[in-house]
Formats: sequence, structure tokens, C-alpha cells
Amino acid sequence: MARTEYHDDPNAPKPNSLVVGASAVVTDDQGRILLQRRRDNDLWALPGGGMDMGDSLPGTAVREVKEETGLDVEITGLVDTYTDPRHVIAYSDGEVRRQFNVCFTARVIGGSLAISDESTELCFVGPGELDALPMHNTQRLRLTHYLEQRERPYLG
Repeated sequence: MARTEYHDDPNAPKPNSLVVGASAVVTDDQGRILLQRRRDNDLWALPGGGMDMGDSLPGTAVREVKEETGLDVEITGLVDTYTDPRHVIAYSDGEVRRQFNVCFTARVIGGSLAISDESTELCFVGPGELDALPMHNTQRLRLTHYLEQRERPYLG
């Protein structure tokens, strides 16, 4: 299923769903960040996805990292919350979603890196390499906030 992301675009379609989700900045022992190249839009992104009814937000991040990368992680902190109504995601099946995402930090505790049906590539990337990767500006914002090691959370 194809996915198109809009941000602050007056021509974006109107949302017809609201999804609560979680993502994670997973780092290795060298400080590199785990990214996936999404199959649905060919952009680099943090692992993450929608919360199930039986999940907590941290549990969602742990589950999504496992499903999308094969790695087991534990949550170590909070990056920020992202609820910008100007960010709309349209899917080829007709869903047009507004997303409420909480982004966590996490570290690897097990598993093996493995591409899922949601991605075409996985890799750990150094902070200096991020600017060269094609990614949606909402993903870049999360990474910027993580790298800034902000004292106060972004509540937007």
C-alpha cells in the first residue's frame, strides 16, 4: 500500500482517522541511530507504528521495533510528543490519517537485524550522515530533537 505524507499543505486531503502511535530512536554502542527505508514511500524513518488496544505507548514502540527490525529493545527515555494537525498521511486504500506519535529512546537488548515487509533497508546511521538521507521533515524533526538532548519536551 502506498503512503503520501503532507505537512502544512493546503492541498492535503482531509483526515478521516486519528491514530495513536509510537516510534523509537534506537541507538547502538557507537551512538548511531537505527533507521529503516520504508517500502510504502521509499523514505528513511524511525521504526514505529500504531498502538493496539492492548498496548501501552512504550509497549507499542518495543513491539514495532521488533516487527520492523527484528531487534528487541528496552525503552530508556522520551524524546517528545508529536500531534501537529498539519501533518497528514494518506494511504492508497483511502485512509487519510492524523497521527499522535510519542517518540521514545531505546537500546538494543537482543534479536537480530532483519528486514520486514514494511522496509527495504535497515541500518545504523551516524548523526553526521542524517542530512544526506531522504526523509519526511516530521521524521527529521524527531531526530533533531533527539540530538539536541532537550531539557524540556516538545509538546507539538
